[in-house]
Amino acid sequence: MRKLITGGTIVNEGRAFEGAIVIEDETIVEIIDGDLVPRGTFDETIDATGCFVMPGIIDTHVHFREPGMEEKATIDTESTAAVFGGVTSFIEMPNTNPQTTSLEALNDKLARAKRSSHVNYSFFFGATNANADIIKQLDVHSVPGVKLFMGASTGNMLVDRPNALDNVFDAAAKMNFPVMTHCEDSGIINENMMAAKAKYGDDPSIIHHCEIRSEEACWQSSRLAVELALKHKAHLHIAHLSTARELSLLDIPGAKGNLTFEAVIAHLYFTNEDYLTKKALIKCNPSVKTLKDRTELRKALMSGRITTIGTDHAPHLLSQKQGGCAKAMSGMPMIQFSLVTMLELVDNGILTIERLTELMSHAPARLFSIDKRGFLRKDYKADIVIVKPQVPWTVTEDIIQSKCKWSPMQGHEYQWKVIHTFCNGKHILNDGIFDSEYRGEQLRFR
Repeated sequence: MRKLITGGTIVNEGRAFEGAIVIEDETIVEIIDGDLVPRGTFDETIDATGCFVMPGIIDTHVHFREPGMEEKATIDTESTAAVFGGVTSFIEMPNTNPQTTSLEALNDKLARAKRSSHVNYSFFFGATNANADIIKQLDVHSVPGVKLFMGASTGNMLVDRPNALDNVFDAAAKMNFPVMTHCEDSGIINENMMAAKAKYGDDPSIIHHCEIRSEEACWQSSRLAVELALKHKAHLHIAHLSTARELSLLDIPGAKGNLTFEAVIAHLYFTNEDYLTKKALIKCNPSVKTLKDRTELRKALMSGRITTIGTDHAPHLLSQKQGGCAKAMSGMPMIQFSLVTMLELVDNGILTIERLTELMSHAPARLFSIDKRGFLRKDYKADIVIVKPQVPWTVTEDIIQSKCKWSPMQGHEYQWKVIHTFCNGKHILNDGIFDSEYRGEQLRFR
């Protein structure tokens, strides 16, 4: 099958230019700079006039809940949401049931995704207090890295023994795996929760969430992670950075080159003031912090101190999101709305569309050494998203593709829309028409 995308503005590797892309089967075979019409015949021509043509989004931080929590989400439903959001590849987290902390659990997830994922897929291997030896047995071409929970979160995978932390960082360094960490100090959080319950009752109001899961809890854990990474010469990628203070960790001697940061949509879009209206719908771990924190994180998108943007897509049943700091579960579904939310920040002058493409496509591919994806290049896989500006639409329940059928963005009007999504050259979303039969490929790592 030979396809032509023409008439649009291509955004790729720091440039935005008028051009065309020729796809043959799964692969990009030609990128044309300018209005030159390529020769030959095409099985399909996509007129992208008025649109922006970008490499498909790579979301390296999602929780699709399968196996063990399929009442909340499945690989099928959440990869469908990914398609509608222009996300063509995902890397999923290990805190499922069973946890992805054994070779058997990892292989089971890969088999499940092969059967049901509509986009490309891979899975982090989860560290525990006792499985560092298994990390050394992993296939570096099929595993992107190691996920380490240095703070208790959903799934009860806390690794907190000093010798275990040393063993994980040592094993990852020997295998050249990035260590992606959830950094919050559980001791500080537990003390804060006890004090909040003593003052406000058994389920403190959600407005206190950022006081309980505080800046200090993030700082102490992240600082320890940096010390461990430098000690073992491992690459540390701190997930969902939520405070301005943590950005200064890059100034520690030796940190640059060994330390990168991920920001997620929740901390780039919301502030603690939004708890008043969104309540526990925006409860996540780490917590949404202050306006100052959000401002500094947004600045870091353009300065380069933030390396990647993910979602921490984490669906729960709506009934599980009721209550306050103690009772409501943490996490929100965002994969369908991540790209259009960031494009809203482009409209607001927070970052450029070229930088957005770097943060959401190029940098994830580069950081995790994803083979032949993340860029619009000849001989690369044709993972492509086409978005159109000035197309107003509002998030309603019937639009939400995630199984949980709610979103903190419900009622929000967007001005950008994902019109087309291509995965491995397959036109899986065509102006609202979804090819539900298509299955993505397992990601490979160089």
